[in-house]
Amino acid sequence: MNALATAVPTPPAASGSAAAAAKGALVAADLARDFPILSRPVRGRRLVYLDNGATTQKPEAVIEAERRFYRESNANIHRGVHWLSQHATDLYEQARERVQRLLNAASADEIVFTRGTTEAINLVAYSWGRANLKAGDEVVLTGMEHHSNIVPWQLVCEQTGAVLRVVPITDRGELRLDAYESLLGPRTRLVSVVHVSNALGTVNPVARMVELAHAAGAKVLVDGAQAVAHQPVDVQALGCDFYAFSGHKIYGPTGIGALYGRRELLAAMPPWQGGGDMIRTVSFEGSTWADAPQRFEAGTPNIAGAVGLGVAIDYVLAIGLERIAEHEHRLLAHATEAAQRIPGLRLIGTAADKAGILSFVVDGIHPHDLGTILDAEGVAIRAGHHCAMPVMTRFGIPGTARASFALYNDEADVAALVAAIGKAQQMFGGARR
Repeated sequence: MNALATAVPTPPAASGSAAAAAKGALVAADLARDFPILSRPVRGRRLVYLDNGATTQKPEAVIEAERRFYRESNANIHRGVHWLSQHATDLYEQARERVQRLLNAASADEIVFTRGTTEAINLVAYSWGRANLKAGDEVVLTGMEHHSNIVPWQLVCEQTGAVLRVVPITDRGELRLDAYESLLGPRTRLVSVVHVSNALGTVNPVARMVELAHAAGAKVLVDGAQAVAHQPVDVQALGCDFYAFSGHKIYGPTGIGALYGRRELLAAMPPWQGGGDMIRTVSFEGSTWADAPQRFEAGTPNIAGAVGLGVAIDYVLAIGLERIAEHEHRLLAHATEAAQRIPGLRLIGTAADKAGILSFVVDGIHPHDLGTILDAEGVAIRAGHHCAMPVMTRFGIPGTARASFALYNDEADVAALVAAIGKAQQMFGGARR
């Protein structure tokens, strides 16, 4: 028996709801039973959890994996000569292999564990960016980026003299690819683009954008935080140079994420944090660095989180990301149709290619007030600017209400959302058909 099998529960591929889902159409109600928190009433009502864009809930297998790690396998990793350290190291590195499988990276050495998407983007900005950008160079972003894919580049551009260029978005929330292509030129060094917009649900044509950027001699980083749990991702097919995501968005623990970087790029990048595990030798006269990925994993990592992430990846792959995508697309279509029948409701983000995110405003009700009223009905959504203030500025609004779907949501959840919006409108004197 291998080390992983002794430390974590049997992946749900072997039995249970995930296996059943993999054999036919996804039944969200069956999968919901894998998530203990979804059976917890909120304010005396059935919890309708529609805040998956912020974080997804965790299946029992993930919760048990973390618990079991601390009960049976806890030790610090790498360089330990005792069995328990070697065992914990095996679990950690097997989790890295699961991330490799999820992204179809060419090698597990191309996977760097981080605290999440934000840290992964900062890693690229401060390591690759400071080493490669100079005055007059250009970094191309889009008008729908999360703050985590704006602020690090602003800071590095201030330090290096590079400048930001921004791809505009249309009234539907789609990128203007003609404008994008016109922004690319001999000074473009990097394109950093979100795969799926957390504020609009737009799925960007990343493969085409990578192709155009590479033709201009630029590297490409993809923010995949909102993509990996909802569709298959193949970094080799996309052709991107870097890809970042967070574990907690794909049913895994918080405080763990990953950066994919092409092997030759990681090998040439300097460390961005110093400390244990990222060194080869240390003296007061100078130090040398470990090879990637350890070069970028200074200090004690979130070992239990990595193990939990590995189990979460097993969970979604057992179901099938294609099947999950199909389910969520059907649910989004149903929710969109239902929302469009509500008088006074306006959708923000109507791209032709969307993931399971429904952002909207309701006449006469501030998004925060709407979110509060929906909470009283047991419906959990997100309200505000969603860390995408430039998007809100583009549409001339302070924020939106956002319902975001996952594999355990179904039409009953949409019905609860619609009913709660109706109640809010009644409270604020709004008209209903």
